[in-house]
Amino acid sequence: MNIEQLHKEVQYKAVASSGPGGQNVNKVATKVQLYFDVLNSLAFAKAEHERIKTALFKQLTSDGVLQVNCQESRSQAKNKELVFKKLLAILSKASVIIKVRRKRTVPKSVKRKRLNDKKKHSDKKKDRNYRY
Repeated sequence: MNIEQLHKEVQYKAVASSGPGGQNVNKVATKVQLYFDVLNSLAFAKAEHERIKTALFKQLTSDGVLQVNCQESRSQAKNKELVFKKLLAILSKASVIIKVRRKRTVPKSVKRKRLNDKKKHSDKKKDRNYRY
């Protein structure tokens, strides 16, 4: 993943934050929306690009654009930093190769040992039950 290329490809848009904010809420656009075109991005290797597309398929718009929002801070600049960090976290999580789980078989010796232990335990309990 090429972070410098990502910086070039993202687009930011500042909008008014939702929620309470008093007199400042209608004047200041502090919420930052980040738009990133995943389908036409040049920041990834081909295999990595395919993994990201499949992992983020449901989060993309019909045009293949990923939208990330941030309104945690009251500062637009801080929200811009945070939203880019969110994008990096999303992309790094999506680009991880998923390890295939292989079904294991329990060895016969382990099964045999378990059954022998059960049999010994059963015999021990049975021997305690003495009747005339």
